[in-house]
Amino acid sequence: MADAAGRYLAIADHGLIGDMRSVALVGVNGTIDWYCCPRFDSPSVFASLLDADRGGRFELAPAVPAQTKQFYFPDTNVLITRFYAYDGVGEIQDFMPIVGDPTEAGRHRLIRRALCVRGKLPFAVLVAPRFDYGRQPHTARRDGDRILFDCPLLSLALTSSVDLTADGLDARAAFTLGEGETAVFALDRVSDEVRPRSCPLEEAETQFTETVRYWRRWLSASRYRGRWREMVHRSALTLKLLTYAPTGAIVAAATTSLPEQIGGERNWDYRYVWIRDAAFCLYAMLRLGFTEEAAAFMDFLDRHVAMRGDGPDGPLQIMYGIDGRADLVEQELPHLEGYRCSAPVRIGNGAVGQLQLDIYGALIDSIYLYDKWANPISSDRWEEVTELVNWVCGHWDQPDEGIWETRGGRRNFLYSRLMCWVAIERGIRMATHRGLPADLPRWRQTRDDIYYRIMRKGYSTARQAFTQHEDAEVLDAAVLMMPMAKFVSPTDPKWLSTLDALAEDLVSDSLVYRYDPAVSPDGLRGVEGTFSICSFWYVEALSRAGRLDEARLAFEKMLTYANHVGLFAEQIGHTGEQLGNFPQAFTHLSLISAAVNLDRALG
Repeated sequence: MADAAGRYLAIADHGLIGDMRSVALVGVNGTIDWYCCPRFDSPSVFASLLDADRGGRFELAPAVPAQTKQFYFPDTNVLITRFYAYDGVGEIQDFMPIVGDPTEAGRHRLIRRALCVRGKLPFAVLVAPRFDYGRQPHTARRDGDRILFDCPLLSLALTSSVDLTADGLDARAAFTLGEGETAVFALDRVSDEVRPRSCPLEEAETQFTETVRYWRRWLSASRYRGRWREMVHRSALTLKLLTYAPTGAIVAAATTSLPEQIGGERNWDYRYVWIRDAAFCLYAMLRLGFTEEAAAFMDFLDRHVAMRGDGPDGPLQIMYGIDGRADLVEQELPHLEGYRCSAPVRIGNGAVGQLQLDIYGALIDSIYLYDKWANPISSDRWEEVTELVNWVCGHWDQPDEGIWETRGGRRNFLYSRLMCWVAIERGIRMATHRGLPADLPRWRQTRDDIYYRIMRKGYSTARQAFTQHEDAEVLDAAVLMMPMAKFVSPTDPKWLSTLDALAEDLVSDSLVYRYDPAVSPDGLRGVEGTFSICSFWYVEALSRAGRLDEARLAFEKMLTYANHVGLFAEQIGHTGEQLGNFPQAFTHLSLISAAVNLDRALG
């Protein structure tokens, strides 16, 4: 489970809890080694995932050797870590209550309940926060029946049903539980508005019951009744956890700087709203019947994203903060060693200044689907759509950095052209279906111009395949979106030969690399694993092409790479390990889409 030095668990050896404002990663050893408060993108409180010595952690486990198993309370985001020791069986129940009252929501309570299920077990606790990625000093002092951790940025109160001692900067406890006994620990953010409050056993039980009820009630709205219900619903619950409730924003992942290659430099901060990822997520939620989440994201666009403007860089950024802020300055934190010495650790994201033309197609397609499956869009929204489509008509043919955010310079990426075509085509559909005003002659002409450009310059007769960028012969898994975007028939001979070429160059036993950096330099050193969203795209492309046996086998193989509680990181490494930020929304939304479409194809 841990690496050779015993200092880091595998990325996959974690479960996720949260309150739709922030999340925590809980290891199978009972340690919380990633938690930011009060928001996804806040500075960390526990970050031993990025530096085992300086990051900070919350340990809670039996004080004797034990085997462990971790699972979710059925149909919820309540996480159970069970310990099997010689003298008994114990478990930790981890959850963050979902509360409607804004003041109580600001508490961001994190509850850990230790139970002895059988026999008798000694437990040990260490709460060692290290605020602001370990950069901010803090104090730990007793205040009545609680320990207060204070730093200039944040104050946290730790209450417990067992005796706690303040030990320098940390808090500790040791206790023994007999069969049927429980101990509770609650970590609260406190401020002038949110006063410290104890968490007795009865209140913890009530909040446990209410949290379970919330998640089960939410999930009951799902319309999915297919073959892979457990995995699809776990993906839906994960996407919901990655939603920032106050604004409706959807973050790309829960973490920063988990490496795409152990020891490499491909480490990025994903705790922001990528327009592309969020738009695809909206599609997945709509397919399952979760229209409120789609409406919340539309509200985020209304309130926080100005979809107007001209110029070569366009009216949209590729990403925003969860509060809509546009300034996401990238910094390196040299005092942190990184996960298993994978430096640098980064916060912020310099890709925010890139031009990625594909985001216009992703966003307008999601608006089109919302208009079709949820609620007709407003007149103000249509004006924004027309401005975006008009901008795409004037700028689709310029080079950009592309969907994979390469740092090796701009190119004429085929996927960017494809999604510009989608932006215009979906605009035409909405205008035609609802009789909305639009410059349809210009839109249709530009749409057709893009189509002919892709067919003439994006297809290599030598490779018998659509390629990564114009007048090239290198491949890119992003073109798997071509039949899904309805640009080309899934049985078109050019597409079928492309599918075969991708299988030869980028597919490894159903796992798909997004491209080959050796022949498509991206401006970064090192290599990476297979990209899980591309693997699920491959499943969907096979099923749409009628190759159902291959599609089902590839899908079932992909499911075996999920971790023990059904979560996926961004990538799968050479030996099957999870790599990159974890869990990643992109992967889970593509799993949902692949499952829905494969179910439909299988009948």
